[in-house]
Formats: sequence, structure tokens, C-alpha cells
Amino acid sequence: MSSDPLVIFTPSGKRGRFPKGTPVLTAARQLGVDLDSVCGGRGICSKCQVSPGYGTFSKHGVTVAPDALSPWNAVEERYDEKRGLKEGRRLGCQATVQGDVVIDVPPESQVHKQVVRKRAEAREIALNPAVKLYAVAVDEPDMHEPSGDLERLRAALHAQCGLEEVHADLHILQIMQPILRKGAWKVTVAVHLGNEETPPRIMQIWPGDYDGTIYGLAVDLGSTTIAGHLCDLKTGEVVASSGVMNPQIRFGEDLMSRVSYSMMNPEGAEEMTHAVREGMCGLFTQIAAEAGIDQKLIVDAVFVCNPVMHHLLLGIDPFELGQAPFALATSGALHLRAGDLDLNIHPSARVYLLPCIAGHVGADAAAVALSEAPQKSDDLMLVVDVGTNAEILLGNRDKVLACSSPTGPAFEGAQISSGQRAAPGAIERVEIDPETKVARFKVIGCDIWSDDEGFEEAVAATGITGICGSGIIEMVAEMRIHGIVDAPGLIGTAEQTGSASVFQDGRTNSYLVYDGSAKGGPKITVTNRDIREIQMAKAALYSGARLLMDKFGVDKVDRVVLAGAFGAHISPRHAMILGMIPDAPLDKVSSAGNAAGTGARIALLNTDARAEIEKTVHAIHKIETAVEPRFQEHFVNASAIPNAVEPFPILNSLVALPDITFNTGGSGTPGGEGGGRRRRRRAST
Repeated sequence: MSSDPLVIFTPSGKRGRFPKGTPVLTAARQLGVDLDSVCGGRGICSKCQVSPGYGTFSKHGVTVAPDALSPWNAVEERYDEKRGLKEGRRLGCQATVQGDVVIDVPPESQVHKQVVRKRAEAREIALNPAVKLYAVAVDEPDMHEPSGDLERLRAALHAQCGLEEVHADLHILQIMQPILRKGAWKVTVAVHLGNEETPPRIMQIWPGDYDGTIYGLAVDLGSTTIAGHLCDLKTGEVVASSGVMNPQIRFGEDLMSRVSYSMMNPEGAEEMTHAVREGMCGLFTQIAAEAGIDQKLIVDAVFVCNPVMHHLLLGIDPFELGQAPFALATSGALHLRAGDLDLNIHPSARVYLLPCIAGHVGADAAAVALSEAPQKSDDLMLVVDVGTNAEILLGNRDKVLACSSPTGPAFEGAQISSGQRAAPGAIERVEIDPETKVARFKVIGCDIWSDDEGFEEAVAATGITGICGSGIIEMVAEMRIHGIVDAPGLIGTAEQTGSASVFQDGRTNSYLVYDGSAKGGPKITVTNRDIREIQMAKAALYSGARLLMDKFGVDKVDRVVLAGAFGAHISPRHAMILGMIPDAPLDKVSSAGNAAGTGARIALLNTDARAEIEKTVHAIHKIETAVEPRFQEHFVNASAIPNAVEPFPILNSLVALPDITFNTGGSGTPGGEGGGRRRRRRAST
């Protein structure tokens, strides 16, 4: 094995070994990592900024020393002096590899910008926000009845609006008097109405009749992406939505990797807290700019997140979540101030965090329950929030069960040889011709198929760059349908499969999807290791759902709802062929889009919903997959495509999957049609 340093790029997950002294930008280009540069490596454009990570990364099996990259050089010093580099950033064209290193490519340094698909779903929400505007007339000062301006403002709010015991922060006292006089003692006041624990509080004050509005943020803080929806608190309208990659990815793509990073690095939790808060502040600035508003008009926010993200957002070490019994620091809903979390919105803005259900089922699952309401369903509803860590709910009016399942990052395109995050140029839809066994596809940013006239011209700007999560799901399912992959997940030879797209790749076979090498583009393939990654991810997802069905005492469900940014783009047919979800009629499988984000918006715009979900969470029964013996049994069975033991009668009525086995006993030669089973070698005598 080469002794050259190992370079791992996130969020792509691509890795390779390079000689000491190799510029980071060169390593990125050789691996096909999406790192921008337009100045020819002269340190002028700043497009190639990267964020190296240091410490022990158990997920990647490396420890990154402080001197893993070369020291700052004169070019970086000059650039920082003139234009400024964010703390911890390096220029990829100047920093060189000196040891094993993990390097994050931030969104602004990527040529093909990440498409964060956690859009705001259309939903009618009864409007009852926590912050409202009140126009009042305040009594002028009177020497004969002395009182403070604040006291008379509070009296006006009580007499004219029915608000009692209204409080005000120091910043209101600092600006109040000139505003009262400018408005001739008529003002508009934004008041946070509080709750059982906290009294109403003045958030902002304007002279006269304020004809503007105030805003709130619904934030879905996920392991991979952070999505925010800016809402008008007067109308409930979503005025802007945006998302960014979670900058914590450089510390580990899945949650347990981040917990491990915290355990193995003394300041690891603090680093991750700083990274995610900084990422959110950047997102909020971006959203406010898109909407053309002052960030100080954002006076309320609701956050949903899984337990590890919940703790790291709050600055709590997630150590206890990494070991049984997976104890949360707190599972209840939290009412905080934006300043407590270093957020760059209104200084007195309030932040509400939905309650967590249990140690591995968080506020995001609670938000999904608020959005999809399985507890109000007559049908038995399975809700699967598909992501790096899947949250699964199963229930009806009688009861609701919940669990989480560690699917890993494969569904996001990570750990896949040609995989990438969703971005323009990524393959997202796939069909394989039953006769030629050749794949045709669609890419993000283009509405026509690869074999349609005008495709090359249509994708000229973005190119064809890789396969995103929904694309790899369809790819593997199509390969199974057309006999290129067998049920255990082995790709056959070109002779066995009848496909010229299959080629020998080391000890196994791979499938060629697209070859752009003649034009300087990538060669996009699906390897047997890719198949294994998808098998492991889908098996974890199915096993969690099947375990809940066991606990419920059922073998089928009435409805399946696929939630999450990724779930919204999965083809139900392909998902069932893979065995990701239980057998069900396809017309009973639907997408809820970003259900966690929708739940966050409901909680933002209707305070009654906050009380409702807090009550509902107490009634949801959590199943811990890590200690359930049958989870492993289901996992092993679900590793087959679609399943080694489950019959899937509805699926079998829709599609006939080839009954083939390509295992030839390790010889690498065909064993006749369908190959043969592995034979046990006899010991030599």
C-alpha cells in the first residue's frame, strides 16, 4: 500500500493518496472533486477556498495532525490582508498536502452548487403566531401624575389590547423615548405573547402606524443540510426559502461519526457547535438578502433537528447519545433567545425548539408527526423521513410507534464511486433499455432524456458530473429489473447479463452508465461496492419499518408516506423493487416533501400547534433498534434485493424480477445461465 498521505474530501466523500507537496486543488481535480478555480492557481480569485479538519476522524480511520497542510505562504498572507479569509480557511491552490487530511469544500467553493431540495410545501396553516403587531395610543407625560414612558406604554397595551404584564428588554428602553415622540405618542409595537412560563415581551417599536411586517424562521437542521423558510408573521406567506450544506460534514457524514469526533477530540463538540451556528448565520443572511429585508425584522424562529444536532446546536456535548441508554440532556421543548445561540437576527428574537421523542428520535420526527399526523389517521400509516439518519413513524388513532435507523450517507450520493450531492449535472432519473441493456438518464437542470435530440446542447453548461441519491436508487433498481444485478447484489459478467455495458473491474464487475472521457468529462459507473452501499442503507431503512410492524403486530400497512428532501424525489416503484419500504399498493405510497420543515412552519405560525405536539410526543412510544434482536435478523434478510424472505406479493404482481444468481464460486467465470452457487472447497489431503 502506498505510504503517501490520504486526502479525504467532504461532502463528496472522495479520497485518494497523493505525494507530499501536492496542492489541494490538484488533488481535488484528480479525484473529480467539485472545487472551483478561475485564476490558474495564482491565489487571486479565492474560488478554491477549503476548510481542513484536524483531530481524530474514526469514520475515516485517520488522525489529522496540525501540520497536515503546509503553513500559510506569502500568497495566502497577502490575500488575507487585502480581502480576508474566514477563520480556518485555506486557498486550495496554495496549501499543499503534508499528511493525512480531511478537507471540506464549502458551498461557495463548488462549481456545481448544491441543490437543497427541502423546499416549503404548500399547506394551509391556521395563523396564530407568537409575535403580533399592536397599534396603540400612549398617554403623554404629566407632571401631576409622574410615571415612566415604559409604564404608560404597558398601560396602553393592557387597556387597548388586553395584554398584561408586558416586559421590555434593555434595547427597547434605549430606543423607546424618541420613537414615542416622533410618532406623537402613537406607536406600533411587536409583542412576543410568551407562554405559561414567560410573560409577553416587547420585541420592537415603530412610530405611528407601521405598514410593514415582521418575520419568523422555520429551520430544519439536518445532518447533511440546513434549510430555512422565512415566513411573514402577518400573512403566513413563505417569502423566501434557502438551504446550505451542514458544515459539520467535515467532522463526519453520519451522526455517530460526529459523536465519535467529540469523544476523541477534547474540543470537538465546541468546534462542531461553532461550525453549525456559523453555517446558520450565513444561511440567515442569504435568506434575508433574497427577500430584501433587514435581518432585525426576524423576531421569532422555530428549530427542528435530530438529537445529536439538537445537542450540538445548544452547545451540549453529545457524548451520552453515543452509548446506551442514549440519554438526552433534555427531551422537552425549549424557549430560548437568539442571542443564546449566537444567531444574527433580532437581538431579542425568540427561538422555540420542538421536543425530542427519545435519544435517537428527535424534534425532526416530532415535526413530521405534527405535519403528517399519523396519530389522527384511521389508516395504519407508515411515515419514513429518509435521510442520513432515517426517522420512522408507524401509527393510527390507537397508538404511534417511532424509531430511527442509521441509513448512512449513501442515499445522499456519498460513498458511491460516481456519487455526488444533488447539483446541476447530477444524474437523477434512470431507465435501462430491456433489449440493449444501455442506460438513459436525466440530469438535474435538464428536462430531457440523454437519448433525446438536443440533450448534449441542453447540458453543455453543467456537464454530466455524477449520480445523486435518487439516481443511484433508480440505477440499482433498474439493474435488478433487467438482470444485471442478482438478488444478493452481485453484478454479473457481460456474458451472463447480456449487456455490453458491463465490464470486469478487478475481482468483480461494474456497469458503465456514461463515458465522457473523450471530451474531458467523467466516466460514470456503478461498481459492486456501490451496490453494497445501497444494500446496507436500504436494509437499515426497511429493518426499522419492519421492526415497528412487528411491535404493532401487523404484516402490512395501509399507507406509506415518504418524507424528507430525498424522500420527495424517490420513485416509489424503484424504492419497492429495492426493498426500501414494505410491500404496498403504489397508489398508497406518496411523498410528503420536507415534512419536518412543514412541521416547523406549523409550529412557527400557530402557537396552539406547539402545545399539541408537546402533548403528542408524550404519547409516542419509542422503539430502540440498537437493542432489539429482530432488527439484525430483518437487516440480514433486507440486504437482498428486494428481500430474502419477505414475499412482496403486490410488487410481484407489478414486475417480474429475474430469478438469477451470478455467484460462480469466486472463479470469475460464468457458471452457465445465471451462474451457480458458491461451492465449499474441500481441504487438501
